[in-house]
Amino acid sequence: MSPRFAHLSPKQLVPQLADEGLYLASESTLYRLQRRHGLRKRLRTISRTDVTRATTLHRATGPNQVWSWDITWLPTTVRGIYLHLYLVMDVWSRRIVGWRIAENDSSEMAAQLIIEACRAGKFDPKGLVLHSDNGKPMRASTLVATLQWLGVVPSFSRPHVSDDNPYSEALFRTLKHTPAYPRLPFPSLAFAQRWMAQFVSWYNGEHRHSAIRYVTPDQRHSGRDQEILAKRHELYRKARSVRPERWTRSTRNWAPIGTVILNPQGASNAAPTRQLP
Repeated sequence: MSPRFAHLSPKQLVPQLADEGLYLASESTLYRLQRRHGLRKRLRTISRTDVTRATTLHRATGPNQVWSWDITWLPTTVRGIYLHLYLVMDVWSRRIVGWRIAENDSSEMAAQLIIEACRAGKFDPKGLVLHSDNGKPMRASTLVATLQWLGVVPSFSRPHVSDDNPYSEALFRTLKHTPAYPRLPFPSLAFAQRWMAQFVSWYNGEHRHSAIRYVTPDQRHSGRDQEILAKRHELYRKARSVRPERWTRSTRNWAPIGTVILNPQGASNAAPTRQLP
């Protein structure tokens, strides 16, 4: 395998090759070849918990309609001392729209981060839903007053439910289980900030997200995913016409994901999409 693609799993490799106009085989075929030749890498065990949902349902049909944010700890070389990572993401596009690392958590810092994220997005935040859990910085008066000033609608998880913010939780899980995540604690605040900047650049601009048809968050946020997915569909259609015996069913559904739902009750995360003809 080319060194350029050696670090990619089949589910990331196949869409990337499709975007370059090349279809070789399906993900299942590539996984089968990996097993046959002993190329599968041992994956780190990912701890997963059942995620409950908040009672309020929010729908996003485009970017900058529903955001989710949270704070997680990053270990340092000093035992018991942690850095605090603030992360804001767009639920519809999965794009990281704002982040900051600090030595403590505070509502003032969170408020400034939301203001900066709105300014960077260059849009009117009035009506934007900002979802979070029930942590002290999330409900502090400084942040709530800032949201009211911006016209942002706060949304909170249910009281006493710690895992009620699924999109941010999934993002933190991706961050801490990516192969690039440091094996040792962060030696300094500056080191953590440099690493995080690289992660955000990769996640937004290179990582093909499984929940949005394996396009990058940047592509989805900017609307470029429509053209990209249409080209993938055409590539698969042509590949099937050349070798129909390799296809037992219709081609893969590359139709764009429509509405994304925050905290659905008995519903899927996204509205159904039709198969492209």
